[in-house]
Amino acid sequence: MVVLVSAAAITWAATSAPRDDAEASSAPRYVPAETVTSLPVPDITQSPAAEDPCALPEFTAALAAGDDPAAIAAVGGGEAFRAAVAAGSLSCVGLSDPGHVWVVVNKHRPLDPIDVWPPDLVVPDRVSNLVAAGLRPAAAASLTAMADAVRAAGAGDIGIASAFRSYGSQQATYGRHAAERGVAGADAVSARPGYSEHQSGLGVDVVPCGNGCGTLDDVAGSPQGAWLVEHAWEFGWIVRYEEGRTDVTGYLPEPWHLRYIGPELARAYHDGGWHTLEEFFGLDAAPDYRD
Repeated sequence: MVVLVSAAAITWAATSAPRDDAEASSAPRYVPAETVTSLPVPDITQSPAAEDPCALPEFTAALAAGDDPAAIAAVGGGEAFRAAVAAGSLSCVGLSDPGHVWVVVNKHRPLDPIDVWPPDLVVPDRVSNLVAAGLRPAAAASLTAMADAVRAAGAGDIGIASAFRSYGSQQATYGRHAAERGVAGADAVSARPGYSEHQSGLGVDVVPCGNGCGTLDDVAGSPQGAWLVEHAWEFGWIVRYEEGRTDVTGYLPEPWHLRYIGPELARAYHDGGWHTLEEFFGLDAAPDYRD
């Protein structure tokens, strides 16, 4: 039998074989405490497996109703939703449905259907709209609130250079770039028809405005652009195509191109230090088209 002795249990006494009366009280000796012959075994109870989010009635009801904020809340919030999607444990959630704010559109993931036209587009209030283009209702309301906040912060105004673009409009836009730059050059700066976030009604190109509005190329060096980098996520928007991420997104940096993903997911995106939706949801990089 192995005898375990606790080091902390060893006590010392001031006694030893006496040489004289003065030394008898100063010479130390140790006396072992009671020996321990067994150790307690912890009682470990296994935690039950987490419930499948797709089986939660509140989640499936919100999903069916198209209530994205309620669906995300039912899973546990933006980060919980992101992690579940990335782990593949939200089998009832597709990232190709343009009816939801979590849709991912890139060179590997066309819209479904490819010629989708959102039925509920509205023009944002109190935002200079150079093209009279609309957005999905939640995105439009949020853009209005964000434009008000930019103005209130003293950073100037923002205007819309492009918002929703139909499949046909994107054909014309892409065709113009292809004529000027060739196909490879066009693919670096413009989406092919059916592969554009603008067609989802959740993407917008903004420009700085004051006494008139500037161009897309003016955003990066403007107070408005700096404000958007720091605060757009607070309103549910992200800068979709950042510098240094072309190998993932397939596009050159576009500081003017904002994508609406809703405040819950945008907070998780910001707090997690993410820079692309592909990485955010655990998807493969999409630097090139597959055809």
